[in-house]
Amino acid sequence: MRTALSRPTARLLAVLLLAGLAGLAGCASKPHNLAPLPPAKYQVLGKAEGKGCGSLALIAPAYYVIPVGLNDRVERAYRDALASVPGSTHLINVVLVEDWNWWLVGTQRCVTITGDAIKELA
Repeated sequence: MRTALSRPTARLLAVLLLAGLAGLAGCASKPHNLAPLPPAKYQVLGKAEGKGCGSLALIAPAYYVIPVGLNDRVERAYRDALASVPGSTHLINVVLVEDWNWWLVGTQRCVTITGDAIKELA
């Protein structure tokens, strides 16, 4: 025997579905190019390394849905790597490593970026 959903139940399910989709849209971040083409003339200044971390939090592992500093961790790691070598403007030979850890009410996800720091020459 097949039972149809009542109108209030169908409306509630539709609202929940739309709210879920809207919530997922809020978790998007803009793309970040980690290895743009280097300038025509540059000087290698040294090795650079930077790290950026973020978390997904909310009590149960199946429901980690609250991003805390998660979406821009790659950008922060890149900026941190540039800041590790004074005067650098770009990175070449970029390597990205991501690792994560569990903590009591969520997970922490960290990105480490290494590469050769360069400075553009005129």
